[in-house]
Amino acid sequence: MSTAALLSDLAKVFPAERLLTSAAQTLPYESDGLTAFRGQPVGIVLPTTQDEVVEAVRLCHRHRVPFMARGSGTSLSGGSVPVPGGLVIALNKMNRILRYDPLQRVAVVEPGVINLRVSEHVAADGLYYAPDPSSGPVCTIGGNVAFNSGGVHCLKYGMTANHVLGLKCVLPDGKVVTLGGDSLETVGPDLGGIFSGSEGLFGIALEITLRLLPKPEVYRTFLAAYDSLSAAGDAVSMVVASGLLPGAMEIMDRLAIDAAEAAVNAGYPADAKAVFLVELEGPREEVAAEEPRLMKVLDDSGATEIRVAQDDAERLVFWKGRKSAFSAVGRLSPDFIVQDGVVPRSRLGEALGEIERLSERFDIRVANVFHAGDGNLHPLIMYDGRVDGALEKAEQLAGEILRMCIRMGGSITGEHGVGLEKRAYLSEMYEARDTKCMFAIRDAIDPKNLANRGKMLPDGEAPALASHGAHPLEKEGIISRE
Repeated sequence: MSTAALLSDLAKVFPAERLLTSAAQTLPYESDGLTAFRGQPVGIVLPTTQDEVVEAVRLCHRHRVPFMARGSGTSLSGGSVPVPGGLVIALNKMNRILRYDPLQRVAVVEPGVINLRVSEHVAADGLYYAPDPSSGPVCTIGGNVAFNSGGVHCLKYGMTANHVLGLKCVLPDGKVVTLGGDSLETVGPDLGGIFSGSEGLFGIALEITLRLLPKPEVYRTFLAAYDSLSAAGDAVSMVVASGLLPGAMEIMDRLAIDAAEAAVNAGYPADAKAVFLVELEGPREEVAAEEPRLMKVLDDSGATEIRVAQDDAERLVFWKGRKSAFSAVGRLSPDFIVQDGVVPRSRLGEALGEIERLSERFDIRVANVFHAGDGNLHPLIMYDGRVDGALEKAEQLAGEILRMCIRMGGSITGEHGVGLEKRAYLSEMYEARDTKCMFAIRDAIDPKNLANRGKMLPDGEAPALASHGAHPLEKEGIISRE
């Protein structure tokens, strides 16, 4: 590996103002939204064209220097922390919408396009881009693809992968490939689906073809208050059991409510232990028929108060409080860890009760905000990093929450990714043969392990497989015990 030779070659491609190497220039890139992790890169490049991205990747491959693509750095798992001694390829300047077809309902964008900008660009034609993570006003589509981001409406509309039709990518060896196309109907394996959520291990997206949807005709947004967090969690199961499919279901506990109120004055109930936001959307007649059904479910669930947004302004206030919760918790604590484990919806109430018990056991405050529709928990574990041992104690609590998710038949991540933070828990969720398959796929695409090295997969080589008979993928030659 020769970083000096790499920087020399990069200087022939990038002008000095777009090749950053000094400590002051690289400092803003050393961390992402999870500030507990930091990495010192050898340099940052700021490409403005696809050719520059491809050339940067090819030079990294030639000099065997690891690289990482970065957008706005909003990752909450350490996924966009620089590889120490590696190159950061910052894509914010590649922020153009290259093609928009309102009839075919597709938009082709560069990876640095801000999520919310897509919906703003197509709004005049009655269309929008459905995935809406809380960081939507600042996060980029390239990062959304890398981590398969969701958002408050993922229950009905799915994750980023469900809205990416095609990708033009540069692989870790510098080869440019096209995955998928501009239609929902594709032939062959879903290679774009493999790339989405790969956390940068398979290369960099240069162009992304997005599926657009028509805006729902009407929205009806409900806010239900509860005297316990578990009761709010149980209400989710009741809504799902009723046969209704809301566009979004979200829950916030008292700590999160207090933080949101201090930040945006959303007007949430002052004495509620938890609030449950539910949104119906679709054709006017359909929503009108579903509204009384939902109202009855909420009433039967033991809600102490039920509000219905009377207009778009009130609806936006309801959601502004929820989407501000993460950043607003900074008013309550100098530091916090955000987890995103998943549990089955039927066990939400049980999971929330266990988190409350763990909070008391560790004597650490935990604010809970989560996508109730798909059981994606977002406990915000508060600590003061200036206190010796506080971070380690908070991480222990976070680990216990992840193990609880695994025990309940869930996952260690719903949308934030594994990144640096959760690699140690991957082997607790998957058997050795499953992890070996992940390594086999990575090694087939990136045998030099250059793309976002050290993220997602555990350190070292793939685990040895125990002798339990042939795995189906062995028969197909995808993995091997040798």
